[in-house]
Amino acid sequence: MSKQVRVLVTGAGGFIGHHLTKYLVEHGYWVRGVDIKEPEYEPTPADEFSLLDLTRWENCLQATEGVDEVYGLAANMGGIGFIENHKAEIVRDNTLMNLQSIEAARANGVKRYLYTSSACIYPGYLQDKTDVTPLREEDAYPADAEDGYGWEKLYMERVCRHYTEDFGLDTRVVRFHNIFGPLGTYDGGREKSPAAICRKVALASGDDEIEVWGDGEQTRSYCYIDDCVEGIYRLMRSDHRDPINLGQDRMISINELVDIVSCIAGKTICKRYDLTKPQGVRGRNSDNTRLREVLKWEPQISLEEGLDRTYRWIADQLQGHVDRAVAVPMTVTS
Repeated sequence: MSKQVRVLVTGAGGFIGHHLTKYLVEHGYWVRGVDIKEPEYEPTPADEFSLLDLTRWENCLQATEGVDEVYGLAANMGGIGFIENHKAEIVRDNTLMNLQSIEAARANGVKRYLYTSSACIYPGYLQDKTDVTPLREEDAYPADAEDGYGWEKLYMERVCRHYTEDFGLDTRVVRFHNIFGPLGTYDGGREKSPAAICRKVALASGDDEIEVWGDGEQTRSYCYIDDCVEGIYRLMRSDHRDPINLGQDRMISINELVDIVSCIAGKTICKRYDLTKPQGVRGRNSDNTRLREVLKWEPQISLEEGLDRTYRWIADQLQGHVDRAVAVPMTVTS
């Protein structure tokens, strides 16, 4: 590129934000990363990284100053257990971050702003059985988004549209469908189902059992992180302003997900079901028709390949914890 484009990635200390920062730096962009924490598993490649709380207006102004484009990935979120039990916290923090970030971008003359929405905006009445029809972008209305997190995401989609129509800020909106891969949270309560299952299988012995939330028949589609960042970039370079799905369109059950990971690990794993745990909607899948039409592209990495990479990374992390624990000398007292 003749003039190096300066971009801001909010949430650059998180899973998708960190991968996206690496992608953009590799593609010749000058990147400012902002988050309340640094990346957990490896140093950031950002040209500039600032620890900023974007729920505060002055920090949003500072973050968006002097950049051409914003990739808005900052969010307080996690897996279904976290989302269902922290609704007020999620809505408060994410609304403050997103509204103030887009307004600061407008005030600082940012040219293009990407907002990362979620499949959680889709109505519950379209996701009440396992064998669901893939969700199209226009299915978002009549609205019945997931309580808390989903409603906040849907509201911000409308905000982006209004900022384009009234203020001329060129916006993009992407709806993620279950993104997974290495360098993501795999324990502590915020992890998503692929990471949780990889962790449980890695810690299990060869013929052990693992806990599965719900009956395991609930269905989802899963998109590998490399395809996610490629799709984000392609959307940002396109002229498409309406919300668009970004995910795989291969739907499988949680039981099948456990079986794939068990096969990768070379283990025979039994499932112990806990029907008291949150399990989200009964079924969800992405309709990628518009994605293919707009971007002339769709995710390329198979679920098996993505899970293989993810499982081996998580297993290595867990083994590293064991090795470090063994290496700590014990103090012997007489």
